[in-house]
Amino acid sequence: MNRLPAMKANDWLNKVPEITLSFWIIKILSTTVGETAADFLALNAGWGQGVTRTVMAALLATALFTHLRTRRYTPWIYWLTVVLVSVVGTQITDLLTDGLGVSLYVSTSAFAVVLAAIFLVWYRVERTLSIHDIVTRRRELFYWAAILCTFALGTAAGDLATEALGLGFIWGAVAFGTLIGVTYAIWRKGGNAVLTFWIAYILTRPFGAALGDLLTQSEIYGGFGMGAMWTSSIFLSVIALLVAVAQVGMNGSGSAQATE
Repeated sequence: MNRLPAMKANDWLNKVPEITLSFWIIKILSTTVGETAADFLALNAGWGQGVTRTVMAALLATALFTHLRTRRYTPWIYWLTVVLVSVVGTQITDLLTDGLGVSLYVSTSAFAVVLAAIFLVWYRVERTLSIHDIVTRRRELFYWAAILCTFALGTAAGDLATEALGLGFIWGAVAFGTLIGVTYAIWRKGGNAVLTFWIAYILTRPFGAALGDLLTQSEIYGGFGMGAMWTSSIFLSVIALLVAVAQVGMNGSGSAQATE
C-alpha cells in the first residue's frame, strides 16, 4: 500500500491558494455545486442517496490523498477536492436531517461545536489558524477537517434559515450575502484577517446553498426552476474555466522560475 511521502518542513510550499476575488468566486460556485450536484445524482440521475454517498466519499478520499501527496498548491487538485468536500458535506447534513430525522437546530449546533473544537485543538497545537501557514502535514490535516466541517455546518445553517425559520431561498441568499458583506467591511476596517476569513468561509456555504436552491427549485416552491443538471453544469463550467486559468498561470510561473 502506498504511503504519503515524508516531507521536511523546508520542503513544503503553502498548499492553499492566495485569497483573491477569484478564490471567493470559485468557493461560492463550489458551494452551490455541492448542493445541486448531490441532488442531481441522488434524485435526477437515479443513483439514490446510498450510492451517491459511497461514490462521492470514495472520490473525495482519492482527491484528498492526491492533494496530500503534492508538495505545493496545484489548482486543479485543490479545487477538485473542495468541490467534492462540498458534495460530501451536503450529504452528511442531508443524511442526518432526512435519513435520521435529526433537527436542523440540533445538527447546526452540533456542527458549530465540532468546528469550534477543531479550531481550538488546531490553535493549541499549532498556535495559528492562518491559511497562509499550511506548510506541514499536520496543519494540512487540521485545515481539511475544518473545511469539511464548515461545509456541513453551512448546509445545516442554510437549510435552517431557509426552511425551518421560513426565510425562503431569496431572503436566505440576501441574508447570508449581507453577512458576508458585513464581514468584508469589518476586514477592510482592520478586523482580524484570520477571524474574518473563517467567518466569511463559513457564510459562503449557506449563501451558496440558498442560491443553489433558488436556481434549481420549481417556481411553485419559490425557485427559478433551472433544475439541478443545468445549474450544476453551468457552475462547473465556470469553475473549470477559472481553475484552468489559475493552473496555466502557475505552470507559466514555474517555467519562468526554472529558467532563471
